[in-house]
Amino acid sequence: MTKPAHSASPLQTDPQLRRYFANEEERRVTTRRLFDSAASGYDRAENITALGTGPWYRRRALQRCGLSAGMRVLDVAAGTGLVAREAQRIIGHKGTLTALDPSPGMLEQLRKKLKVETLEAYAESIPLPANHVDFVSMGYALRHVGSLEQAFSEYLRVLRPGGRTCIMEITRPRSGFGRLLMRGYIRGVVPVLSRVMRCNPDVSMLWEYYWDTIQAAVEPERVLEAMRKAGFEDVRCMVTLGVFREYVGRKPASV
Repeated sequence: MTKPAHSASPLQTDPQLRRYFANEEERRVTTRRLFDSAASGYDRAENITALGTGPWYRRRALQRCGLSAGMRVLDVAAGTGLVAREAQRIIGHKGTLTALDPSPGMLEQLRKKLKVETLEAYAESIPLPANHVDFVSMGYALRHVGSLEQAFSEYLRVLRPGGRTCIMEITRPRSGFGRLLMRGYIRGVVPVLSRVMRCNPDVSMLWEYYWDTIQAAVEPERVLEAMRKAGFEDVRCMVTLGVFREYVGRKPASV
């Protein structure tokens, strides 16, 4: 696959992440290794982190953002299929779903529970034709993208005119106390519970990286700006509990 050039992003320049990689090429190699290694224990660890509320929240978020029965969906950075599974339940047997992720280990786990088309690729270079899907979803992976501009341009390209995107993400709390609590939970409580539940030990390393990417994530205002710049309209952000965000945009009907 041809790898596109990337503009500089916090993932490449933030001091907290320099211990993982120094450039875009290293970022892709490192993150792919982290996700491949943790794939087998990912679902159990995620269920611990979300206290079992993940499926309900993802399903409601997709519905709020306009997903409905019969739609053709592309789930980007699908991982083990946690968002894709809820999307499939909404679109039903008349809809179609494609799951895209750069990690073969994650896609292997996804295929164990979902019978859908899978693509091993990046958000910045989607191997699908233009005007192909009605809805693009992404769950908690935007902070792993090297170039927001390229990813959003690709989302717009593959969407049919009038199609929508729903990007779920977690952002760092505004207050110092809130950040302290989240850090203690993600980097302390979750790894301990994961060991007790006999999750894959590589999950703890991935969750440590998760926290560092949350700390380094771009501000919501920049995400919205990048979506508008790519060509989306009706761009907005919905917030739950101060940290869970749903970025929503629509491809112009006249495009």
